[in-house]
Amino acid sequence: MAETFRPLSDGPTDDASQLAGAGLADKKVVVTRAIHQAAELADLLRQASARPVLYPCLAIRPPEDTRSLDAALRAAAAGDYHRLVLTSANTVHILAGRLAALELSLQGLASAAVGPKTAEAAEALLGVNVTLVAKKHIAESLAEEMAPAADERLLLPQSALARPLLAERLMAAGARVTVIEAYDTGLGQAGEPVPALLADGEIDVITFTSSSTVTNFLERLEKEGGQREHLARVCLAAIGPVTAATMAEAALLVDVMPAEYTMAGLVNALEAYFAR
Repeated sequence: MAETFRPLSDGPTDDASQLAGAGLADKKVVVTRAIHQAAELADLLRQASARPVLYPCLAIRPPEDTRSLDAALRAAAAGDYHRLVLTSANTVHILAGRLAALELSLQGLASAAVGPKTAEAAEALLGVNVTLVAKKHIAESLAEEMAPAADERLLLPQSALARPLLAERLMAAGARVTVIEAYDTGLGQAGEPVPALLADGEIDVITFTSSSTVTNFLERLEKEGGQREHLARVCLAAIGPVTAATMAEAALLVDVMPAEYTMAGLVNALEAYFAR
């Protein structure tokens, strides 16, 4: 396989106080996250003197039929599961909405989360007890670190487009996993006219924070008359290896990927890239 990634980061930090530098000053950075998720990355970019360009490529929505999800939440509230497994903050927000509608609580339920932001959201919005956060913030790490007991009952609500890897590895370890569709991912709308800005050479960076942002960005770009060849002019950044792999499959060169797969890590890696 041709080279699709050039490692440029050297151990970034989550400390936002270390983001203020000259590397990203006045750089226009496209944020492809869903509109309700964009603030965190946009704020970090502003702290680094960059200019975030919002171009939401995802629209997060509950499944049209919530009966299976609701039944799983009732079972969880009744104590039928040993642990809740959470792979994104999107899942947390959807669960919080359904629990409120059903007047249910998961207070104190042991949970595992793929990353610190997901864990924080889960404890704040669901009242669960997050006992494990994956060290590398990816499904592979979560599956390895959970080490479920034989016949442990796990509830895994996730995106309709989620990879089956996590469920497969947990079941291979002997767990009894209930996989439930918690939300669907549609194409985002609104934001700034990124196709035109790319054509005019007005974009410096495009950030991708999930595989869905990659595929949906390319779909939206095409629908709005943008040209893929314009992407060769800008820095393309992936938050982690799964996103980077999706970019490679789409024949996009990964210029930046942080050593720590967080928003702050991504911004730090971008600063290092432009400070070279």
